[in-house]
Amino acid sequence: MRYIRYAFLAVLGIVLISVSLANRGAVTLKLMPDDIAALLGWNLSTSLPLFVVALGGIAVGLVLGFIWEWMREHKHRREAGQKHREVRKLEREVTRLKRAKSEEKDEVLALLDEAS
Repeated sequence: MRYIRYAFLAVLGIVLISVSLANRGAVTLKLMPDDIAALLGWNLSTSLPLFVVALGGIAVGLVLGFIWEWMREHKHRREAGQKHREVRKLEREVTRLKRAKSEEKDEVLALLDEAS
């Protein structure tokens, strides 16, 4: 299974390198339309290789998706934490009740109950 993962990562690396080499042409990235930029006096544009824009867009999309999912699953993680705390509390209560019950029995039977 480890070799399959390495093979997949190698193929992915080769594809990314070939896409990057094929798209080295510079493009102008503008953050505002020309009319609004002229009105505000801001010239927010830069020249980048096309592969940086494409791969950067993919990376930003992945990060935003991960953050969105993390926020969406917050209620499930909180509920799981509450259930975990409740289970621990009940386990402690069962242990305490077993000890109280075993105090009434013979010492040998109490040891056998604790072992099971």
